[in-house]
Amino acid sequence: MSEYRKLWWTLITVLIVTFAILGFSGVEIYKNAPPIPSQIITPSQKILMTKEDILNGQTAWQSTGGMQIGSIWGHGAYQAPDWTADWLHRELLAWLELAAQEKHGKSYAQLNGEAQAGLDYELKKEYRGNTFNADTGNVTVTERRATAIAQTADYYHRLYGAAPELQKARSNFAMKEDTLPDASRRDDLTKFFFWTAWAASTDRPGTVATYTNNWPPEPLIGNHPTTENVLWSLACIIILIAGVGFLVLGWAFLRKHEPDPTPAQQDPLTLTRLTPSQKALGKYLFIVMALFIAQVLLGGFTAHYTIEGQEFYGIDISQWFPYALTRTWHLQLAIFWIATAFLSVGLFLAPIINGGKDPKFQKLGVNMLFGALIMVVAGSLIGNFLAIKQIMPVELNFWLGHQGYEYLDLGRVWQIALFIGLLLWLGLMLRAFIPGFRRGGDKNLLALLCASTIAVGLFYGAGLFYGERTHITIMEYWRWWVVHLWVEGIFEVFATTALAFVFSSMGLVSKRMATAASLAAASLFMVGGVPGTFHHIYFSGTTTSIMAIGAAFSALEVVPLILLGYEAWDHWRLKARAPWMEAVKWPLMCFVAVAFWNMLGAGVFGFMINTPVALFYLQGLNTTAVHSHAALFGVYGFLSIGFVLLVLRYIRPGLQFNDRLLHTGFWWLNAGLVLMIFTSLLPVGLFQFQASVSTGMWYARGEEFMQQDFLQTLRWIRTFGDVVFIVGALAIAWQVVIGVFQPQPKTILLDDDKLAAKAPA
Repeated sequence: MSEYRKLWWTLITVLIVTFAILGFSGVEIYKNAPPIPSQIITPSQKILMTKEDILNGQTAWQSTGGMQIGSIWGHGAYQAPDWTADWLHRELLAWLELAAQEKHGKSYAQLNGEAQAGLDYELKKEYRGNTFNADTGNVTVTERRATAIAQTADYYHRLYGAAPELQKARSNFAMKEDTLPDASRRDDLTKFFFWTAWAASTDRPGTVATYTNNWPPEPLIGNHPTTENVLWSLACIIILIAGVGFLVLGWAFLRKHEPDPTPAQQDPLTLTRLTPSQKALGKYLFIVMALFIAQVLLGGFTAHYTIEGQEFYGIDISQWFPYALTRTWHLQLAIFWIATAFLSVGLFLAPIINGGKDPKFQKLGVNMLFGALIMVVAGSLIGNFLAIKQIMPVELNFWLGHQGYEYLDLGRVWQIALFIGLLLWLGLMLRAFIPGFRRGGDKNLLALLCASTIAVGLFYGAGLFYGERTHITIMEYWRWWVVHLWVEGIFEVFATTALAFVFSSMGLVSKRMATAASLAAASLFMVGGVPGTFHHIYFSGTTTSIMAIGAAFSALEVVPLILLGYEAWDHWRLKARAPWMEAVKWPLMCFVAVAFWNMLGAGVFGFMINTPVALFYLQGLNTTAVHSHAALFGVYGFLSIGFVLLVLRYIRPGLQFNDRLLHTGFWWLNAGLVLMIFTSLLPVGLFQFQASVSTGMWYARGEEFMQQDFLQTLRWIRTFGDVVFIVGALAIAWQVVIGVFQPQPKTILLDDDKLAAKAPA
């Protein structure tokens, strides 16, 4: 411990400080979330809606797929509009039309510039003014605005129904006919949409910015970046440059060099007999690939919906498998197969940690966990289908159907079951860790691996801290604990430490260097990654201080990525350390790809949308999809594939990887991802960015802009990248299937005495 004391105390200090910031800021989020009024009333005391109506509308929205049809406050799918921006613009236009007719007897477009300017001033004054009464909990709107609200609501009532005059719009938005069949629930839905637009247009008391920090861009009422937005964007860039500079200095002056250890003549991991629990992992690897292929095919299927809307090459299947459903499955399966791959590598390492043998009943636990995972996957996907088809009873939707929140779409029962499964996995891991700590030697790397394992098992539970009718701002706080902190933070530390443990166990790097590098990497990841969670919720009803924390710390998330070129080289050079390393060439290639895509996807594309002023115009555009595809698959996808191939190599000792098959799989996956991003997603996103800056978010996400011929062509071009990617995925999957199901040798090559003699000290 003494050798690594400074590194441990650095990590512990980082965790205490950053989680304190995250926690205390969470209290502020709870206290300052935009109010949901008890009633929306007119001066004549006519009640337009109540808090219950708004929350009922939230649950109605969740049941349709929520964030999988369009978005709210910029979070969600990209094909349909952002409903906040769209509602707000439609209501503003309706108000201007009503005012023009009342005051001038003409339409707004027929008025001269002076008359229009007068109405524009009145519009901004009325909409930005906050009429929320803290004593009564009521919000008062003018009779004119009440009429504008009713007109806007009528459009959405018809859009979410089956009104024939809006069939083309539904197709353009990839919505199925009669998305929400119950008319009363459609009424409630419109009230929820109104409330999100009210929060986005009403100044927070004591400030000159709306509850959403002036998002979305809407020139009609002066929704432009705030002063704080610009200042913290500048600070974000300065912090990034300073962080990179200090990291390079530290790397140059503090990094200790020591010669690499002499590798063994034979792979040390092959010198111990496979345990029953390790042999049982074949089915895990198979299910990882099955879910991977299903997710990839659904991705191509969903991408095609952005072109034809309700059809797949002329066949209307949207009534059974609409965009909202296939996109839900696509995202959920990504979480499932990546998480299962991580669980698999953990279960493979457990017996190694335990001295080469299984803890009692380990195989039974591995098999039980597999059954639980299958139950969660099947149950959640079926629940999604029944919810979006509006078959499931309303009161069961959140629990068994669809929560409506991106990446956490699965019903709450399945979410709880998944959490229990993670706790079971954690128990199986700890049963190996505890005996491992009792043996002599340096246990610092094992301690870090154990800590990250515990975090993987526990942090998913943060997604259980909100309910069906929880305020959406508070829900977003906890949702990003899972999507950002659990996936991008905890998984990163676990993966780094697990790889260090594997490479040190193989004798390719010294345990000392592996431990020091893992501890340093953990501190670097977490110092920006924990408070950096807030960069996702700049405009989700949070205050300026949340924006400041998110901007400052998320800049630090990019800093360690400057060293990923070295990490890629470090992994690449391991191939030449020993002749037997050729057997794990392709897992190493996957880890090299992880470093590249971490730099490009998480670094370049992440920072592209990271600063508050950039995200103000980019949130909810296809530029977000650029970052998510490059980071989620490029980093965690390749990492998971590398883990699968590595585990497969050892649980099937006689397996010889098909070099041609894996060469095709690896390079076609990379080429497909590059084509997908640079020929379609990024160009579409940049065109949207220009529209968002020049006109407004409503236009950049709207039907008129998105259905232009040149954008349709760009979406068609994506098909080429999708096909290349699918070919690569099939090649990788086929190699895994061959490996899992190949006949196993029946003889034991080494007896226990020989094992003891040849095993490294």
